[in-house]
This record gives sequence, structure tokens and C-alpha cells, in this order.
Amino acid sequence: MTIDTTTREMINSYTIASRTVGPASYAYVPKFPSAALLRDVRILLPSMATWDGHEGPRARLTIAAGAVGVTRKDYAKAERTHQRGVKHRIADVDQLAAELLAKGEFPAKPPPRQEITSWSRKSRCNMVKRLCEIDYVSPLSDINPHGPMLRRGRVPAMITLTYPGPWLEVAPNGKAAKRHLQLFFKRYWRAWGEKLKAVWKLEFQKRGAPHFHLLMVPPHGKARTGVGAGKPFKFWLSAVWASIVGHTDPVHYLRHLSRGTNIRFDEGLRASDPKRVAVYFTKHGSFKAKEYQNCVPVEWQGPGDGPGRFWGYRYVRPYVVGVELYEHDRILAARTLRRWARAQGTTRSVTVLRTPGGRVVPATWDVIGLAGVGMLAAGRPGRKRSARRRVRRLGSGAGWVSVNNGARFAGELARYFELVYSWALASPYRLSS
Repeated sequence: MTIDTTTREMINSYTIASRTVGPASYAYVPKFPSAALLRDVRILLPSMATWDGHEGPRARLTIAAGAVGVTRKDYAKAERTHQRGVKHRIADVDQLAAELLAKGEFPAKPPPRQEITSWSRKSRCNMVKRLCEIDYVSPLSDINPHGPMLRRGRVPAMITLTYPGPWLEVAPNGKAAKRHLQLFFKRYWRAWGEKLKAVWKLEFQKRGAPHFHLLMVPPHGKARTGVGAGKPFKFWLSAVWASIVGHTDPVHYLRHLSRGTNIRFDEGLRASDPKRVAVYFTKHGSFKAKEYQNCVPVEWQGPGDGPGRFWGYRYVRPYVVGVELYEHDRILAARTLRRWARAQGTTRSVTVLRTPGGRVVPATWDVIGLAGVGMLAAGRPGRKRSARRRVRRLGSGAGWVSVNNGARFAGELARYFELVYSWALASPYRLSS
């Protein structure tokens, strides 16, 4: 691949422009790349022709507001899987129609196989990736039909919605708590005349009571209708949430009215880029001292009583662009992302087993392999302890990393591609190999 002078000038101008910061007169200046910037920076990256239907995996470099990754997908295999799924769906519909004609009603819905009792590691990873892919700042368009969630001059805030002391009487199961949250969204629309654009996360206190965290932009002015009409957002929030989950006892109701909600603008100001938004919602998952906030209480662990999803978003959409790469470009991009991720020094907490006397080493000829070492270690009393281990990204040549600005990162990656190919074309050794 060769990069002409025009493309090189585009890379240089883009990387310089992406570092500029807005005027300091604004209280909040979001640093989220828009969908237009992501589309523009995609042109600077090397790409291959569109898929023509042949077999085999194809590499793809994906770019979002706060995530850059490399994927490998066999489109022919995915197409066959989709066709099988369509056939299975048609068979299921035919079977349901036959039972409806025979019995006059649909069969009972099967119970869930198991209830959610904790926030799994896979769900955390999915949440971080999705929050890094959401387009928070693009104007009203087909890509973002609801308008920007975060914009310059409007300070976001972190909203906390808690439950009163006897919380089980108000929320006996997870479905009741989710209904309260949906009711809060509906009352917000009626009172302020706009859809609530927010990212929310469910957590639990030590006493087991649930509470919600919402990243949103509080509205200006006063509420129009409903409970708390004519009041600013702070007082409206307390009144509405107390009326939704308020206890019948006047003492508990008044106590929850004064302390049931919280607004933190300092936490909202920290959400200046997509990676920081994701980090805030996963901060408790990095510290075992607060892991109880992600464990479902015993009262909600019965069949059909689980909380369901721990996180979600409303009236914002993810936006991801990508280019298909040749295999040698895929290897170069994956190695670059892996080395960059390793340089960040990210670690995670793991539980390791320690045995006294140091590492077990076979001393006789009849102890062979890991099985023999395991037999020797089984006789020693061990203990478990917590340790920090470095996180490894893109170990298999595919994966993703979270960044503060995906468009800027992709622009720097395009510059790196240019330098590598320029050196390869100028080196006789590289050309001959």
C-alpha cells in the first residue's frame, strides 16, 4: 500500500485538529468524537475490496467513539448460520400455530433456567464496550435520531435513586424495581416534555436494597405537570421518586423524600470522554471491597425474582465504523493495539493458590508431567490470596481496547501505517523478503 501526498496532509491536519480544545469559558466541554469524525478518519486507513462471497475469515478494523478493535469473521459461515436460524424460527412458529389450533391457547412459557445472582465478568465487558461505542454528541440525524445527549454548556450529572428502609415492601422482586425505573422515565417525559437520554446502572447496598445510578443532563426551568409541578429539577426529582417508591408509613415517606435521591455534578463533569463514562460505571468492579454492590440479595434469588440486566441506556445509539483489512494489515494493527494496551499497565484482581514450601518440583522419575505435580501439591495445605495480574489484550490477534478518543487514536494508527509502509518501500531488505 502507498499513501499519496494528499492523504498524508489529511492525516497531519486531522491529528492536529483533534487535539484542539474548546474555549475555557464553558463549564463543560465534552471530548467525544462525533459520527462525522469517525467517518472521515475511516478514509485514512488502508482497506481491501468488498466481500465477494468467498469462504474464509475476513479481518476488520472497527472504530467507535471510545473503542478500537480488530475482528475476524467468516461471512459465508455467518450467512449459512442465519439461514438455519430462519428455518428454525419458521418451524417454531408452525409448531406454536399447531398447538394453538389443537388446544385453543399457546403453551405456557418455560421458567428461566437460572436466576441472575451476580454481575458476571462477560456482562461487565459488554457494558464497557457498549458505553465506549455510544454516540453521545452527534446532532439530530438518521444516525442519532434523538439528538445529542451531551453538549457544550450543559453540565451532566450523576443521579442516584435509592429505596426506603423497608425496601422489600416496596420492591419484593427485581421486576418491581425495573417497573419503578420505567415509571420514572415516563413521568420525566410528561413533566419536562422531552425523552430522558441516560445511561443507568443497578447496584445494591450492604443492607440489600437496590439503587440506580443514571448519567444524564438535568433539565433547566421548572416541571410542567404531575407531582412536583412548578419546581426545579432537584425538588421535582425527590418528590417524584418518593411518590413512586414511597412507603405507606408517613415517617418512612418523609425520610425518603429528604434523602432518597442525590445529584452529583462533580461526577458528571468527570464524564468528559467515552472511556471515563465506562470507567465510572465499572469502578466498583475493580475493587473487591465494594463487590457486594454487584451481588443480588437473597430475597431476589428465587425463581422469577431476579433483577435481569444490571445496566442499560435510553435514547442514545451506538455508532461503529470499520474497514476490512488484508491479513498483513490485520497482524500489524493487532500487534500495535496489543503493545499499546500492555503499555497502559492495566491489571485485574485474581485469586491464586499458595502452598507452603514454594513451588512443587518433581524429584523422582515416577512423577511425570502436570498430573504428577498436582498429586504432590494435593498433599500440602494451601491457602488462597488475592493478587494483581496484568491484563492481556488481543492475545489471539482479535479483540478491542477502550480509548479516550477513538477518532484520534485511529488517526494516529493511520499515521503509523504510513510510516511502516514508507519504511518498507524504502528498505531493499524489506522489499526482497
